[in-house]
Amino acid sequence: MHVVVVGAGIFGVTAAVTLGRGHRVTLLDAGGIPHPLAESTDVSKAVRMDYGADEFYASEMERALDAWRGWNAAFGEDLFHETGAMFVTAQPMAPGGFEHDSYVTLTRRGHGLERLDRQAIEARSSLRGFEDGYWNPHGGFAESTRVIERLLQQGHAANIVVREHARITEIVTSNDRATGVVLAGGDRLAADAIVVTAGGWTNDIVPELEGAFRMVGQPVFHIEAEPDVLLPVFGADIAKTGWYGFPRSDAGRFVKVANHGVGRLMHPSTKERDVTADEETRLRDFLRTALPALASAPIIKKRICVYCDTLDEHFWIAPHPRLANLVVATGGSGHAFKFAPLLGDWIARALAGDVIPRFRWRTDLQASGGEEAARHR
Repeated sequence: MHVVVVGAGIFGVTAAVTLGRGHRVTLLDAGGIPHPLAESTDVSKAVRMDYGADEFYASEMERALDAWRGWNAAFGEDLFHETGAMFVTAQPMAPGGFEHDSYVTLTRRGHGLERLDRQAIEARSSLRGFEDGYWNPHGGFAESTRVIERLLQQGHAANIVVREHARITEIVTSNDRATGVVLAGGDRLAADAIVVTAGGWTNDIVPELEGAFRMVGQPVFHIEAEPDVLLPVFGADIAKTGWYGFPRSDAGRFVKVANHGVGRLMHPSTKERDVTADEETRLRDFLRTALPALASAPIIKKRICVYCDTLDEHFWIAPHPRLANLVVATGGSGHAFKFAPLLGDWIARALAGDVIPRFRWRTDLQASGGEEAARHR
């Protein structure tokens, strides 16, 4: 088949690489690749297997971690850094909490987690004010922009044509089939199947999905840090505060700290991606109590990352109910990149009609508070 993939973030690139093993693929993106406004554009993304009591995501992340290690071997360089991850709480961990339930679930699944008290937390890191938590040696972070670039290098060797600055304005249909796309400027591109992986721009391409997704902006900060600032990948009472971060970058001499929380509603195309004074104040409040070594450190970069959220925070990887050769794969909800080695296979399966139940087409879903256990509400 000739498959057109619309959108070259992590959903689109992995779909193209997987489908390119057996089909001819054209990968389109409205901007450059990596797109500067895409969710996957950044220096790092956390790769964690910690999902509270959710056995499905825990088991799939076991597979994903093995695949990340395989990608390192295939790339010939380590773009996934298995530094481990630390999750800490200001109060003792308790049933129903993200940290407690993750610790119980992963321990039951045979993973050797280390329980931490205040003394152990402060010995391992520059975090302060936390009483309980655990260390998970399985996990770390991926160099997200570099991963996109390396996957595309692989893709060029397969049956993939990449077209940047190719914005589509319409999906062409005939007899209840998607038969191609119209590009800005009027050109048409015929296709046997179409996969829409456009993140926050999905509603513009598949208008009947209006209301199925919400776009929220989350603040991301790069904070100047001296070499004695000791941090792993960490979540600092993340389900209550939203704050998480990464080890110090030796090359950039900074620590990245970001929020995985409620965010603020916005459209992905907006050029107003400035971090607000209130968001920066909330960061400083967090640093004063949790990372005093960085309390007054200069911020060298700040940006807004726009999540494409589904209402329940599970991914959306499903064929259109009427146009069987059209698949929509999006709704990363702030936690898709860690599953990057599995996304392409999930999308290829959906194109063949094999849909994971929680990723199904679900326009009938009512407003939901979300089910991703680490997300601050």
